[in-house]
Amino acid sequence: MTDESSDPRPSADSPVVVVANRLPVDQVTDPDGTTRWQRSPGGLVTALEPFVAGRGGAWVGWSGSAGAAPEPFESGGMSLVPVPLSEQEVDRYYEGFSNASLWPLYHDVVEKPEYQRQWWDAYVQVNKRFAERAAEVAAEGAIVWVHDYQLQLVPAMLRQRRPDLTIGFFLHIPFPPYELFTQLPWRGAIVEGLLGADLIGFQQPSAASNFVALARRLHDLRTLGNTVSYDGRTVTAKAFPISIDVAAFDQLAASPEVLARAAEIREELGQPEKIVLGVDRLDYTKGIGVRLEAFEELLEEGVLEAPATVLVQVATPSRERVEHYVTMRETIEQQVGHINGVYGSISGNAVQYFNQSMPREELAALYRAADVMLVTPYRDGMNLVAKEYVAARGDLAGALVLSEFAGAAAELKQAFLVNPHDISGVKAQLVRALRIEPAEAAKRMRAMRRHLFRHDLDHWANSFFDSLKAQA
Repeated sequence: MTDESSDPRPSADSPVVVVANRLPVDQVTDPDGTTRWQRSPGGLVTALEPFVAGRGGAWVGWSGSAGAAPEPFESGGMSLVPVPLSEQEVDRYYEGFSNASLWPLYHDVVEKPEYQRQWWDAYVQVNKRFAERAAEVAAEGAIVWVHDYQLQLVPAMLRQRRPDLTIGFFLHIPFPPYELFTQLPWRGAIVEGLLGADLIGFQQPSAASNFVALARRLHDLRTLGNTVSYDGRTVTAKAFPISIDVAAFDQLAASPEVLARAAEIREELGQPEKIVLGVDRLDYTKGIGVRLEAFEELLEEGVLEAPATVLVQVATPSRERVEHYVTMRETIEQQVGHINGVYGSISGNAVQYFNQSMPREELAALYRAADVMLVTPYRDGMNLVAKEYVAARGDLAGALVLSEFAGAAAELKQAFLVNPHDISGVKAQLVRALRIEPAEAAKRMRAMRRHLFRHDLDHWANSFFDSLKAQA
């Protein structure tokens, strides 16, 4: 990144402060051994960088490495304020409470959550540190925007230190109903932590309703519509569905390089009649096994034939330090091996499986090459892959099969919606999508693209930020 300078003392003069688990940059080591900061990929950074940099703001977050944190530094027009995490805190706050307690609980207990008191203690300790750093750098009356499930105690801790601030919080994952949330031994503290914000944003209206109901039932607070009266203030809980930079992705997917690569991909796969595509982080919430099972049954029944129809599954490595994720990866690899052993041939595999990260250009080419995009999570806050596929299809071809339990289903209504728990239903919709008439595909894709262009990343960030300023 350009424009870097170090300042060991962050000054309390940032009118806008973003607080997130990670900084918007990654530390990379060049071949000559020198280290530098490079802007992180991902939608959140793209969406928020203009807000922070354009207002002389600060971003508080963890650098991604355990141990002492680097000194605050300027980068990309922002003041970056690293928060240190010890190896034990990474294990207990991040891998433990955030990802083994909250993540499964908030995703409908697809996997059983684990609750350990030492994880909770680390979560409290780390949240306090984030709040302290934000309090140090925020100017008088500043707007602070806190992000995601790792930092749910920060709003209240920050308000205690700096009651002059306007505080927003956005949860990027689902928020569970009362019956599930109340399993959490520290349920009251989490709700109180979030109530420190003036505005709490969720992906879906149902999640906002879940939170308001919790505040009313757990803490006996007065609620009216989507507001909660708390500590002499009115806290608003509202849906702000996140999106992507639609125009940029549309432009990328239409570039000559990507179109040439899409043609190459079809060639490398042996020019199949149909390509079905899955792109996911390797996570038990994503329903990768569901689509493999549905595809295998269709091959077994003779409804589809390989390699005339090929399933390409990209599974980006995730949380490889967690035993359950390692086991899941092995299970999926066995499933893929079994399908290819039975239904593959000399001319090609039935399933092409990639357990690796891929650059945006390669993903865009895969989206353009695929006849059907298969997105089958058991539960997902939004699922931006579904939106990327639609944004990539400026040719108005292709079809999207989408789980009704992904937040994106509320917006992409022209997709073929499925219940991932119903394998027969998934199979039926996949066949419909594969056999869709081009005119019908174009009609559905045009409607979904029209919605996305109106509700892009800028729209999401602006609508939240404007609502938050209105609370000030």
